[in-house]
Order: sequence, then C-alpha cells, then structure tokens
Amino acid sequence: MSRVVHVLRAGKLPYQRALKMQQTIATQLLQQAKHQTPSPYSNVLILTEHDPVYTIGIRTQGYDAKEESRLRALGADFVRTNRGGLITFHGPGQLVAYPILDLKHFQPSVRWYVCHLERTIIELCGRYGLRAQSTADTGVWIENRKICAMGIHASRYITTHGLALNCNIDLSWFRHIVPCGLVGKSVTSLAGELNQPELGVVGVTEAFLDCFRQSFECDLVPLDVERRMELMGVI
Repeated sequence: MSRVVHVLRAGKLPYQRALKMQQTIATQLLQQAKHQTPSPYSNVLILTEHDPVYTIGIRTQGYDAKEESRLRALGADFVRTNRGGLITFHGPGQLVAYPILDLKHFQPSVRWYVCHLERTIIELCGRYGLRAQSTADTGVWIENRKICAMGIHASRYITTHGLALNCNIDLSWFRHIVPCGLVGKSVTSLAGELNQPELGVVGVTEAFLDCFRQSFECDLVPLDVERRMELMGVI
C-alpha cells in the first residue's frame, strides 16, 4: 500500500495555532483508528515558521514562573507542551515540520520514527555539503553544534510535534536559555555553516520535502484546498 502524506504549507503561524491544528488532525486519526471510521485526514505534514516563542516539553526543570516571565520580557511567547525534551526556541528563519502520522502505516515504533526524522535532516545537510550526525543527545548535530532540534509526542502511534531546522534564524535568541538542557553545547544554522545569510526557509523547503519522502518512503501530495481551509480556520 502506498504511504501517502498530505503536505500543508501553512506559512508563518503563531505557535498556539499550529498546536491546535496538530491536535485537530491527531484527534481525527485517533478516532479513525479506534472506531475504524473514515477520517477527512490522512497522514499530514505541516510546514510552518513561528513568531519568536520559547517552548518547553514535559521536562520543566529550571523553568518556573520566574523564568517564564524573564523570557517573555525579551519579546517572545512562552508555551508549555506535552512533547518530549526540555526548552527550545522557535522563530523566523527556522523551518518547523510537524508530521502527524499514524505510525501503523509505517513502522509502529517511536524509535524508528525518531531515527528517520534524524535521517531526513542528515541527508538534507549532506546535500549542502555538511556532515551532520545524530548522537546520544536528541536532534541533529554538526560536531557539537545543534542544527536541528526534535521533540515529539506519540499516542497510540499517532505522532505530534516534530522538528525545527535552523535555516537563517537569529541565533541570539538561544543565548537566553540552555537549549534542550544541554550545557556546553551550542546551536548553529545552515546559513551560518555555509556563510550564506540569505539561505532561508523558502530555499530549503523543497530539499527537505524530497529528503523526507525518501527517508519515509512515502508519496507527498498537497492537502486539498477544502481541508486546508478548514485547518487554517478560513471556513
């Protein structure tokens, strides 16, 4: 059976709106799996950028209400989520991908899923001549510099959250936190590694989609207009 993933190019979204969108799709997929009823959605890959926002996962150590206020004072939003991992930052110039997949259509293994997300980014970096790798620490790295953060949630093998690839994001935002709780590590971007400041999300998206398609051995098709409008809140 062909693995079909519908692509939703959402443009720039507030983080909370993208989160609600993910939850809507995931709920539909969970209901479909539980009751064997048709769903208006299949597997969906949301591509977006966010306005400045610090997000924290289920590991909240060190980030209490006082820290939340400090980070908000910088001009960013702050959102607590149910994804794995600790704190990270999202902002313009970062390609954020949220695959909402039913892993039973692929491989019912969260470890398999994370490995294939990492493989997608490693292959993408390779296309730009960069040697990236996965390590014991989550995400994708160039030496000891994180270029892509990952944090996921899975319920009954339905995935939410995903990855954030630094294209030409302003890295100074990361100086105010310990990204992903990893002391002594730094962050980097494609633009910084390649000395190409203009290399932004638009320029990277097609290569990302091709690498995702190959890694997950799936067909990528645009989400139809009606479903897109529903999820975007137009109708």
